[in-house]
Amino acid sequence: MYDYDLLVVGSANADLVIGVERRPGAGETVLGSDLAVHPGGKGANQAVAAARLGARTALLARVGDDAHGRLLLDSQRAAGVDTVGVLVGGAPTGVALITVDPSGDNSIVVSPGANGRLMPEDVRAAGCLFQGSKVVSAQLEIPLETVVETVRNLAPGSRFVLNPSPPRPLPSEVLAACDPLIVNEHEAKVILGDSAVGDTPEDWARILLAKGPRSVVVTLGGQGALVASSEGVSRVPAVKVDAVDTTGAGDSFTAALAWRLGAGESLAEAAAYAVRVGAATVTKEGAQASFPTAAEVAAQ
Repeated sequence: MYDYDLLVVGSANADLVIGVERRPGAGETVLGSDLAVHPGGKGANQAVAAARLGARTALLARVGDDAHGRLLLDSQRAAGVDTVGVLVGGAPTGVALITVDPSGDNSIVVSPGANGRLMPEDVRAAGCLFQGSKVVSAQLEIPLETVVETVRNLAPGSRFVLNPSPPRPLPSEVLAACDPLIVNEHEAKVILGDSAVGDTPEDWARILLAKGPRSVVVTLGGQGALVASSEGVSRVPAVKVDAVDTTGAGDSFTAALAWRLGAGESLAEAAAYAVRVGAATVTKEGAQASFPTAAEVAAQ
Protein backbone atom coordinates (compact mmCIF):
# COMPACT_ATOMS: atom_id res chain seq x y z
CA MET A 1 0.00 0.00 0.00
CA TYR A 2 1.46 3.35 -1.03
CA ASP A 3 1.45 6.29 1.38
CA TYR A 4 1.42 8.80 -1.51
CA ASP A 5 -0.13 8.92 -4.95
CA LEU A 6 2.58 11.36 -6.04
CA LEU A 7 5.99 12.45 -4.80
CA VAL A 8 7.22 15.64 -6.45
CA VAL A 9 10.98 16.24 -6.43
CA GLY A 10 11.68 19.77 -7.53
CA SER A 11 11.78 23.49 -7.10
CA ALA A 12 9.95 25.91 -4.84
CA ASN A 13 10.05 29.61 -5.75
CA ALA A 14 8.40 32.84 -4.80
CA ASP A 15 6.81 34.23 -7.99
CA LEU A 16 7.21 38.02 -8.27
CA VAL A 17 4.65 39.01 -10.90
CA ILE A 18 4.17 42.29 -12.77
CA GLY A 19 1.55 42.91 -15.46
CA VAL A 20 2.81 44.83 -18.51
CA GLU A 21 1.19 46.21 -21.65
CA ARG A 22 4.06 44.65 -23.58
CA ARG A 23 7.31 42.99 -22.64
CA PRO A 24 10.40 45.22 -22.95
CA GLY A 25 12.98 44.83 -25.68
CA ALA A 26 16.73 44.96 -25.08
CA GLY A 27 17.70 48.17 -23.28
CA GLU A 28 14.06 49.24 -22.90
CA THR A 29 12.16 50.13 -19.72
CA VAL A 30 8.39 49.74 -19.46
CA LEU A 31 6.04 50.51 -16.57
CA GLY A 32 3.97 47.73 -15.07
CA SER A 33 1.36 46.98 -12.45
CA ASP A 34 1.85 46.71 -8.70
CA LEU A 35 4.08 43.81 -7.70
CA ALA A 36 2.27 40.64 -6.63
CA VAL A 37 4.05 37.85 -4.73
CA HIS A 38 2.76 34.29 -5.14
CA PRO A 39 4.04 30.86 -4.11
CA GLY A 40 5.43 29.09 -7.19
CA GLY A 41 8.24 26.98 -8.62
CA LYS A 42 7.57 24.00 -10.84
CA GLY A 43 7.94 21.43 -8.06
CA ALA A 44 5.81 23.30 -5.55
CA ASN A 45 3.25 24.06 -8.25
CA GLN A 46 2.92 20.41 -9.24
CA ALA A 47 2.52 19.34 -5.62
CA VAL A 48 -0.24 21.87 -4.93
CA ALA A 49 -2.00 21.09 -8.21
CA ALA A 50 -2.06 17.37 -7.47
CA ALA A 51 -3.18 17.81 -3.87
CA ARG A 52 -5.97 20.16 -4.90
CA LEU A 53 -7.25 17.50 -7.30
CA GLY A 54 -7.34 15.00 -4.46
CA ALA A 55 -4.01 13.18 -4.78
CA ARG A 56 -2.09 12.20 -1.65
CA THR A 57 1.02 14.26 -2.35
CA ALA A 58 4.47 14.84 -0.85
CA LEU A 59 7.13 17.37 -1.88
CA LEU A 60 10.90 16.97 -1.70
CA ALA A 61 12.40 20.45 -2.11
CA ARG A 62 14.56 23.08 -0.42
CA VAL A 63 13.60 26.64 0.61
CA GLY A 64 15.42 29.38 2.45
CA ASP A 65 14.90 30.30 6.08
CA ASP A 66 13.13 33.50 5.06
CA ALA A 67 9.70 35.02 4.43
CA HIS A 68 9.45 33.54 0.95
CA GLY A 69 10.22 30.10 2.33
CA ARG A 70 7.50 30.44 4.94
CA LEU A 71 5.06 31.57 2.25
CA LEU A 72 5.82 28.41 0.26
CA LEU A 73 5.49 26.07 3.23
CA ASP A 74 2.18 27.65 4.23
CA SER A 75 0.85 27.25 0.69
CA GLN A 76 1.83 23.57 0.53
CA ARG A 77 0.23 22.78 3.86
CA ALA A 78 -2.94 24.70 3.01
CA ALA A 79 -3.34 22.54 -0.12
CA GLY A 80 -2.83 19.35 1.88
CA VAL A 81 0.69 18.50 0.70
CA ASP A 82 2.91 16.58 3.12
CA THR A 83 5.95 18.85 3.65
CA VAL A 84 8.08 16.39 5.63
CA GLY A 85 10.50 16.38 2.68
CA VAL A 86 10.87 20.16 2.41
CA LEU A 87 14.32 21.13 3.66
CA VAL A 88 15.00 24.62 5.02
CA GLY A 89 18.20 26.68 4.79
CA GLY A 90 21.44 26.76 2.86
CA ALA A 91 20.53 29.69 0.60
CA PRO A 92 17.72 32.20 0.05
CA THR A 93 14.48 30.84 -1.33
CA GLY A 94 14.39 30.71 -5.13
CA VAL A 95 12.66 33.56 -6.90
CA ALA A 96 10.95 33.79 -10.31
CA LEU A 97 10.57 37.22 -11.91
CA ILE A 98 7.49 37.07 -14.16
CA THR A 99 5.98 39.58 -16.56
CA VAL A 100 2.50 38.91 -17.96
CA ASP A 101 1.09 40.75 -20.99
CA PRO A 102 -2.61 41.40 -21.74
CA SER A 103 -2.90 38.22 -23.83
CA GLY A 104 -1.87 36.11 -20.83
CA ASP A 105 1.56 35.19 -22.20
CA ASN A 106 4.43 35.37 -19.75
CA SER A 107 8.21 35.72 -19.65
CA ILE A 108 10.10 34.30 -16.67
CA VAL A 109 13.60 34.69 -15.20
CA VAL A 110 14.46 32.34 -12.32
CA SER A 111 17.02 32.81 -9.52
CA PRO A 112 17.37 29.22 -8.23
CA GLY A 113 18.56 30.07 -4.72
CA ALA A 114 17.92 27.14 -2.38
CA ASN A 115 16.71 25.01 -5.29
CA GLY A 116 20.33 24.79 -6.45
CA ARG A 117 21.24 23.28 -3.08
CA LEU A 118 18.82 20.35 -3.33
CA MET A 119 21.52 17.72 -3.69
CA PRO A 120 21.75 13.98 -4.44
CA GLU A 121 22.40 13.24 -0.78
CA ASP A 122 19.05 14.87 0.05
CA VAL A 123 17.39 12.40 -2.31
CA ARG A 124 19.18 9.45 -0.73
CA ALA A 125 18.13 10.63 2.74
CA ALA A 126 14.48 10.65 1.66
CA GLY A 127 14.29 6.93 0.92
CA CYS A 128 11.08 6.47 2.91
CA LEU A 129 9.30 8.97 0.66
CA PHE A 130 10.38 7.11 -2.48
CA GLN A 131 9.40 3.73 -1.06
CA GLY A 132 5.94 5.07 -0.23
CA SER A 133 5.17 6.77 -3.54
CA LYS A 134 3.30 5.32 -6.51
CA VAL A 135 4.48 8.00 -8.98
CA VAL A 136 7.50 10.34 -8.78
CA SER A 137 7.56 13.58 -10.77
CA ALA A 138 10.51 15.90 -11.42
CA GLN A 139 11.53 18.97 -13.45
CA LEU A 140 14.85 20.68 -14.18
CA GLU A 141 14.79 23.73 -11.88
CA ILE A 142 17.00 21.68 -9.53
CA PRO A 143 20.50 20.30 -10.28
CA LEU A 144 20.56 17.64 -12.99
CA GLU A 145 22.58 15.33 -10.77
CA THR A 146 19.72 15.44 -8.26
CA VAL A 147 17.29 14.34 -10.98
CA VAL A 148 19.66 11.50 -11.88
CA GLU A 149 19.75 10.45 -8.23
CA THR A 150 15.94 10.60 -8.15
CA VAL A 151 15.81 8.06 -10.98
CA ARG A 152 18.28 5.82 -9.14
CA ASN A 153 16.15 5.87 -5.98
CA LEU A 154 12.80 4.96 -7.56
CA ALA A 155 11.06 2.14 -5.74
CA PRO A 156 10.33 -1.07 -7.70
CA GLY A 157 7.01 -0.67 -9.48
CA SER A 158 6.84 3.13 -9.19
CA ARG A 159 6.52 5.37 -12.24
CA PHE A 160 8.71 8.36 -13.16
CA VAL A 161 7.34 11.46 -14.91
CA LEU A 162 9.65 14.23 -16.09
CA ASN A 163 8.91 17.71 -17.44
CA PRO A 164 12.39 18.84 -18.62
CA SER A 165 11.93 22.54 -17.96
CA PRO A 166 14.04 24.58 -18.33
CA PRO A 167 15.17 22.23 -21.12
CA ARG A 168 18.66 20.84 -21.52
CA PRO A 169 20.15 17.66 -23.00
CA LEU A 170 19.36 14.67 -20.81
CA PRO A 171 21.50 11.62 -19.96
CA SER A 172 20.26 8.31 -21.32
CA GLU A 173 19.72 7.03 -17.77
CA VAL A 174 17.11 9.72 -17.14
CA LEU A 175 15.46 9.41 -20.56
CA ALA A 176 15.08 5.64 -20.15
CA ALA A 177 13.19 6.11 -16.88
CA CYS A 178 10.63 8.61 -18.22
CA ASP A 179 7.09 7.27 -18.52
CA PRO A 180 6.22 9.77 -19.85
CA LEU A 181 8.60 12.56 -20.81
CA ILE A 182 6.35 15.66 -21.01
CA VAL A 183 7.52 18.48 -23.29
CA ASN A 184 6.14 21.54 -25.01
CA GLU A 185 7.32 22.57 -28.49
CA HIS A 186 10.32 24.58 -27.22
CA GLU A 187 11.45 21.85 -24.81
CA ALA A 188 11.11 19.17 -27.50
CA LYS A 189 13.36 21.07 -29.90
CA VAL A 190 16.07 21.69 -27.28
CA ILE A 191 16.19 18.05 -26.24
CA LEU A 192 16.15 16.84 -29.84
CA GLY A 193 18.96 19.23 -30.80
CA ASP A 194 20.49 18.14 -34.10
CA SER A 195 17.93 15.33 -34.24
CA ALA A 196 15.11 17.86 -34.73
CA VAL A 197 13.96 16.78 -38.15
CA GLY A 198 10.34 17.10 -39.18
CA ASP A 199 7.91 19.93 -38.60
CA THR A 200 5.04 18.25 -36.77
CA PRO A 201 4.59 17.28 -33.11
CA GLU A 202 4.11 13.70 -34.30
CA ASP A 203 7.62 13.81 -35.80
CA TRP A 204 9.11 15.22 -32.60
CA ALA A 205 7.35 12.62 -30.46
CA ARG A 206 8.56 9.69 -32.56
CA ILE A 207 12.16 10.93 -32.52
CA LEU A 208 12.01 11.55 -28.78
CA LEU A 209 10.68 8.03 -28.24
CA ALA A 210 13.64 6.67 -30.16
CA LYS A 211 15.94 8.35 -27.62
CA GLY A 212 14.72 6.05 -24.85
CA PRO A 213 11.63 7.25 -22.94
CA ARG A 214 8.91 4.66 -22.43
CA SER A 215 6.34 7.25 -23.49
CA VAL A 216 6.19 10.88 -24.56
CA VAL A 217 3.58 13.63 -24.20
CA VAL A 218 3.84 16.85 -26.23
CA THR A 219 1.71 19.70 -24.90
CA LEU A 220 0.32 21.97 -27.63
CA GLY A 221 -1.27 24.83 -25.67
CA GLY A 222 -4.56 25.79 -27.26
CA GLN A 223 -4.32 22.76 -29.56
CA GLY A 224 -4.44 20.18 -26.77
CA ALA A 225 -1.73 17.53 -26.52
CA LEU A 226 -0.21 14.54 -28.24
CA VAL A 227 0.67 11.18 -26.65
CA ALA A 228 3.17 8.67 -28.01
CA SER A 229 4.26 5.22 -26.90
CA SER A 230 5.06 1.83 -28.42
CA GLU A 231 1.32 1.55 -29.08
CA GLY A 232 1.34 4.54 -31.44
CA VAL A 233 0.81 8.29 -31.57
CA SER A 234 -2.50 10.09 -31.04
CA ARG A 235 -3.85 13.60 -30.49
CA VAL A 236 -5.78 14.73 -27.43
CA PRO A 237 -8.16 17.59 -28.32
CA ALA A 238 -8.09 20.91 -26.51
CA VAL A 239 -10.75 22.44 -24.28
CA LYS A 240 -11.68 25.92 -25.52
CA VAL A 241 -11.40 28.61 -22.84
CA ASP A 242 -10.59 32.31 -22.61
CA ALA A 243 -7.00 32.44 -21.33
CA VAL A 244 -6.21 35.04 -18.66
CA ASP A 245 -2.77 33.88 -17.47
CA THR A 246 -0.82 30.83 -18.67
CA THR A 247 1.46 30.77 -15.61
CA GLY A 248 1.44 27.30 -14.04
CA ALA A 249 -0.62 25.62 -16.76
CA GLY A 250 2.14 23.21 -17.70
CA ASP A 251 2.69 22.34 -14.04
CA SER A 252 -0.99 21.58 -13.40
CA PHE A 253 -1.09 19.51 -16.61
CA THR A 254 1.91 17.43 -15.49
CA ALA A 255 0.55 16.95 -11.97
CA ALA A 256 -2.86 15.86 -13.21
CA LEU A 257 -1.41 13.46 -15.75
CA ALA A 258 0.98 11.91 -13.21
CA TRP A 259 -1.81 11.42 -10.68
CA ARG A 260 -4.23 9.84 -13.17
CA LEU A 261 -1.53 7.50 -14.48
CA GLY A 262 -0.94 6.34 -10.93
CA ALA A 263 -4.68 5.75 -10.60
CA GLY A 264 -4.49 3.26 -13.48
CA GLU A 265 -5.66 5.33 -16.44
CA SER A 266 -4.10 4.91 -19.88
CA LEU A 267 -1.74 7.59 -21.17
CA ALA A 268 -4.42 8.98 -23.51
CA GLU A 269 -7.06 9.02 -20.74
CA ALA A 270 -4.72 10.72 -18.28
CA ALA A 271 -3.67 13.30 -20.89
CA ALA A 272 -7.29 14.09 -21.72
CA TYR A 273 -7.95 14.80 -18.04
CA ALA A 274 -4.74 16.82 -17.79
CA VAL A 275 -5.79 18.97 -20.76
CA ARG A 276 -8.98 19.86 -18.91
CA VAL A 277 -7.01 20.75 -15.77
CA GLY A 278 -4.60 22.92 -17.76
CA ALA A 279 -7.50 24.67 -19.46
CA ALA A 280 -9.13 25.46 -16.12
CA THR A 281 -5.82 26.82 -14.83
CA VAL A 282 -5.39 29.47 -17.54
CA THR A 283 -8.78 31.02 -16.80
CA LYS A 284 -7.45 32.49 -13.52
CA GLU A 285 -4.46 34.65 -12.62
CA GLY A 286 -1.40 33.32 -10.83
CA ALA A 287 0.00 29.83 -10.57
CA GLN A 288 -1.05 27.94 -7.44
CA ALA A 289 -4.06 30.19 -6.86
CA SER A 290 -5.40 29.20 -10.28
CA PHE A 291 -5.21 25.41 -9.85
CA PRO A 292 -8.67 23.80 -9.93
CA THR A 293 -10.21 21.24 -7.63
CA ALA A 294 -11.53 17.97 -9.04
CA ALA A 295 -15.06 19.34 -8.72
CA GLU A 296 -14.16 22.42 -10.78
CA VAL A 297 -12.68 20.24 -13.50
CA ALA A 298 -15.78 18.05 -13.55
CA ALA A 299 -17.98 21.12 -13.92
CA GLN A 300 -16.26 22.28 -17.14
